[in-house]
Amino acid sequence: MAIFTHVTVGTNDLEQATKFYDAAFGALGLKNLGAFGDSAMAYGAQAPEFLVLKPRDGKPATHANGGTIGLMAPSRKAVDAFHAAGLANGGACEGEPGPRDVMPNAYGAYLRDPDGNKLCAYCMAAE
Repeated sequence: MAIFTHVTVGTNDLEQATKFYDAAFGALGLKNLGAFGDSAMAYGAQAPEFLVLKPRDGKPATHANGGTIGLMAPSRKAVDAFHAAGLANGGACEGEPGPRDVMPNAYGAYLRDPDGNKLCAYCMAAE
């Protein structure tokens, strides 16, 4: 059983965020499921699990210091593709793809989206 119903990140530019997430999440096999209300875009495999949205309070979106959203990748190749697609669509590198010493077989990459939200993708399978 999953422990989350969904995750959200704020954006100040929904069009740019959609471009970034379409590319980076597409590399992981996740889909843009379309608009979620009038100020959000929904992503997931089958159901909305990740939302990119303009804050409801009307204030600028900001990112969390120390916060990271981790995504499971089906392969190391998908981790590489996630990182490359994110960089090509307005993201910034927070950690090149490669092995991580956090646990055996861990292979990950880190990005910041155009609004500064930190994301990573990990594959835990052996090469």
